[in-house]
Amino acid sequence: MKINLLNFDRIKMRDFFISINEKYFHADQIMKWIYNHNCYDFNKMTNLSIRLRQKLIHRTTLRIPKIIKKLNSNDGTIKFLMQIDTNYIETIYIPEKKRNTICVSSQVGCVLKCDFCATGYMGFKRNLQVSEIIGQILNIKKKKSRKKLNIVFMGMGEPLLNFNNVITAVKIMLDPLGMCISKYNITLSTVGIIPGLEKLKNTIDIRLAISLHAPNNKLRSKIVPINKKYNIESILSTAKNYLNTSKTNKGGVTIEYVMLKDINDNIKFAQELVELLKNIPSKINLIPWNYNQYSKYCVSTYEQMHKFANILLKKGYIVKIRKNRGADINAACGQLSNFINCDL
Repeated sequence: MKINLLNFDRIKMRDFFISINEKYFHADQIMKWIYNHNCYDFNKMTNLSIRLRQKLIHRTTLRIPKIIKKLNSNDGTIKFLMQIDTNYIETIYIPEKKRNTICVSSQVGCVLKCDFCATGYMGFKRNLQVSEIIGQILNIKKKKSRKKLNIVFMGMGEPLLNFNNVITAVKIMLDPLGMCISKYNITLSTVGIIPGLEKLKNTIDIRLAISLHAPNNKLRSKIVPINKKYNIESILSTAKNYLNTSKTNKGGVTIEYVMLKDINDNIKFAQELVELLKNIPSKINLIPWNYNQYSKYCVSTYEQMHKFANILLKKGYIVKIRKNRGADINAACGQLSNFINCDL
């Protein structure tokens, strides 16, 4: 089987070339062709010898996920269905005035089964390889303008349960010979997988978001079942340790809180959240729940969301009620699952 070079960051790419008795600097040349020139054809890599090009053609590949279908939202958001072997993933492209955001998946499905999220109802199929993570971005960059990018790991799956591949993909994003994306423009969102958070501290410095969704363990365990294993106090303590070593998160961790009518939107929960977060620098995103066919919830009213937000604002927290993007095509937070039967 041919080796997919898109699974390698710069160090691993150099090691590969040394392993096939070639000079390590060819790795840098290949990365420039891929990530700076969007070139995936070895024959067009003219600063490589013909002999080396032929060797690479026979031994390696530059394979990315295949775009099967897409949906266009009225607000400009695009949802892409991409195929990897016999599986499918969804990736979201969100155009904005100054920069564009790509919401990247890290797994096929999700094992966590958060009660309000469509992806969990797919079940878990497998982790994505580095090439399948990076390939989502490469696919969209080929089709869209080259504005500066925000990358958010908020698509299908839990990134910290695919730790090694996600971190290698992030290294490629950060690398000047790779995608050259600022660490301030890459956000990893997690429900709080403690071992992954602990390893993250010693591995890479990017923006961190915690999917909290409740201010106490009793409520959170009902809607985010993994809380029974990793509770709120241990998550926030570990996140705070990460913040202490992070230059990227000087403004604090982002707390994500999906607003579920009559479940977690009562004013008393806002007051609990104030107390819960008082010792950890944070900014809070209130996320209107987005309909999916699997969940029984309703979204909080905007009046209630604003009441909830005002409690936090009065205590000095930075609070944002997130604007829905792509909800009409099931591309918003909590809606991602396969849409194989849609039209192009």
